Amino acid sequence: MTKEGSANVEADTLVGLQIQSRVATITLNRPDRGNALNDAMVFRLVSVIDEVCCSPDIGAVLLTGTGRAFCVGGDIKVFQGMREALADCMDILLCPLNQALLRLERAGLPIVVALNGPLGGGGIGLGLMGDYVLAAESVKLRCGYTLLGLSPDAGSSWVLMQRVGVVRARQLLLFNTSLDARECLALGLVDRVCADAELLAQARATAQQLADGPRDAQHRVKQLVGSGAYQRSFEEHLELERRFMIECASGAHAREGVLAFTEKRKPVFS
Repeated sequence: MTKEGSANVEADTLVGLQIQSRVATITLNRPDRGNALNDAMVFRLVSVIDEVCCSPDIGAVLLTGTGRAFCVGGDIKVFQGMREALADCMDILLCPLNQALLRLERAGLPIVVALNGPLGGGGIGLGLMGDYVLAAESVKLRCGYTLLGLSPDAGSSWVLMQRVGVVRARQLLLFNTSLDARECLALGLVDRVCADAELLAQARATAQQLADGPRDAQHRVKQLVGSGAYQRSFEEHLELERRFMIECASGAHAREGVLAFTEKRKPVFS
């Protein structure tokens, strides 16, 4: 194997992808660095997200990490080595990453996140983008951007606002408050706290439940209750609800759901 080929294999291991029973499990896998994001890891993550979004056979996404941390954010060692060209480095990484995150959100796939440990910086954007976020007891969250003289990235300020509101999100970012798993749960930053040993099993069960659901209807739920909702008037929202209801009602999932309800059985959505 050539040196270039070896480097490509190594890069492919930085973010794992496993597809089983319609659940795509994306695993951040740079545990020796707290799953800190460097250029190779970002580009691999972008490639994995593209693959997931292109597959019609995936019903839900599960995002997690290996090792003691979920994702501590960007790799500070990389920043240190690129201090004089830091702005260019950020631009090279954030443009494809942002497009991939947008694509994943717009794919309409339910997203479950299993936070296996601490998260900070851009790891917050990844970790809190889920429709359902489970946290291990060992989780600690700290933003940390302003300590480095930087502002938020990777959607971290957006997901914080969505989960805790504008004022509290601003405070977390300005004061760099450290929160443990229970404090995150109390604020609504995460949806469930699990024992570390039980986290992945609970997250997989949650993702499987969503993957077994009606993908078209779930996609429309995410469109209705999503980032564009506050920009619509009530009249526009009612019209969108009406259109989506009619579209769903014309499909096989609705026919199966209604039939299963009348037959008092669990629906099977293909």
